[in-house]
Amino acid sequence: MIAPSERIRIGAIEIVRLLDGTIRVDGGAMFGVVPRTLWAAKASPDRENRITLALNCYLVRTPDATVLLDTGVGADIGRRYADFYSYERRPGLLPALAELGLGPDAIDVVVNSHLHFDHCGGNTVKAAGGTWAPAFPRARYVVQRGEWEQALNPVERDRPSYKPARLKPLAENGQLALVEGDAAVTEGVETVVVAGHTAHHQGVKVTSGGQTFFYLADAVPTAAHVGLDYIMSYDLYPVDTFNAKKALLAGAEAEDWVLGFSHDLARPFARLRRAGKGLDVAPAAGLENN
Repeated sequence: MIAPSERIRIGAIEIVRLLDGTIRVDGGAMFGVVPRTLWAAKASPDRENRITLALNCYLVRTPDATVLLDTGVGADIGRRYADFYSYERRPGLLPALAELGLGPDAIDVVVNSHLHFDHCGGNTVKAAGGTWAPAFPRARYVVQRGEWEQALNPVERDRPSYKPARLKPLAENGQLALVEGDAAVTEGVETVVVAGHTAHHQGVKVTSGGQTFFYLADAVPTAAHVGLDYIMSYDLYPVDTFNAKKALLAGAEAEDWVLGFSHDLARPFARLRRAGKGLDVAPAAGLENN
């Protein structure tokens, strides 16, 4: 059952965190140049120095459309990846949607922040004969054009993160919608480029009734990454991440946005509060039952 803390309402729009599962990743890789003595106080590692990451997806239900932000790793991650990342499905994106009474046909739009396998693996499902088919047959899949091109022809450093064969059916079925830069998705929902993790990484801004929710995706993957220096070693362009985070989080704090993180298990929604010269994370209290 999806708990009340897993959903919020801003104006006329409901947003629900759906958990595709969890993975475990090396903590040092997740925090880059930040020393272990600092990051371990925010994200406790296990004996192998790994931290547990959520595979968060967000369902955005507007009066006009049902929008899904990212799709996790999907049901067909493969044993090699499942073992390497200690993947645990709990409960999985499609079962989580089913708890809300929604099947794959209910999704009008899927927005992928980027096309690394842990954010778009649920875009497609394995069909008869081992081929791939779109998991959401009615959906329009919104992706930055530059990210799509990178995913089909990845650079060597980033090649393990992309699975081109699983993406091509989106274009072949006529469901791919490529955008360039910030773009409207539906009333109250827009994509916003937040480059750094990849060159064309995007977040999603949702506004209604004078309130704002922003899905940060991998620009700020967990609440522990709010500090400007807390940047993943996976980011291809860390200086761009730093600059994008600085501007984005300053605006989020000034305008009191509610934030969603792609990999934070404990905090599906949060706000920012000034703490001396920096920013701290606070619960998004008062929105759950609006």
